[in-house]
Amino acid sequence: MALYQLDPQHIYFPPAQLALESPNGLLAIGGELKPAWLLKAYKNGIFPWFNPGEPILWWSPDPRGVIRPNQIQANKSLRKYLKKSGFSYSVNRAFSQVIQNCATLRQKTDGTWITNEMIQAYIELHQQGHAHSIEVWQNQQLVGGLYGINIGGLFCGESMFHLVSNASKAAFNCLGQVCQQLNIQLIDCQMVNPHLETLGVYEMSRNEFLTELSNLAQQTISADAWIARELIYEP
Repeated sequence: MALYQLDPQHIYFPPAQLALESPNGLLAIGGELKPAWLLKAYKNGIFPWFNPGEPILWWSPDPRGVIRPNQIQANKSLRKYLKKSGFSYSVNRAFSQVIQNCATLRQKTDGTWITNEMIQAYIELHQQGHAHSIEVWQNQQLVGGLYGINIGGLFCGESMFHLVSNASKAAFNCLGQVCQQLNIQLIDCQMVNPHLETLGVYEMSRNEFLTELSNLAQQTISADAWIARELIYEP
């Protein structure tokens, strides 16, 4: 059992299966929070998660929280609410605002792991065409959204927020629709928590997840699939 120290001059991660059992999934420390490092990590089932003032920590928990896009279904009460909400939806229209709101929300609740360094790294990934956001609007104001990384046929969800009731659930359901349209077959939610359980997220063993990832990462997504645009989402 060992925690791997990464050389910032050499982009390399040990196999995800070597992550610690306690704390669950902790694999490595160090490296850099740069686009090349992040893409290498996600393609190998690894993601960064650390608190301000800590060194960069890399994780691959077992089991993994996942859901298939066609399994995302709004229940009757949520559908009724969304139809009356006046929400409108978009993709990649306000990525920076979405991640900033996610960071602010975390800071107000349980402390944020979305540091300024992390925000900048994911904005760079967005500019390179790898990170994407779903936005929820009400009266032309951004009221909810989520962001994540697209690796072939996999969408790696990172965080979501809401400023009005059910706006993050609306973003999640909209994401499911977008992923189905793009033939993205699995959404990675990293770890299951009570809120994600209410959305249908369930556990998959790390080995099964890594096997799927190796296949899904080879899938090609159209270059204009994530072009910034308004979305039509019908709950």
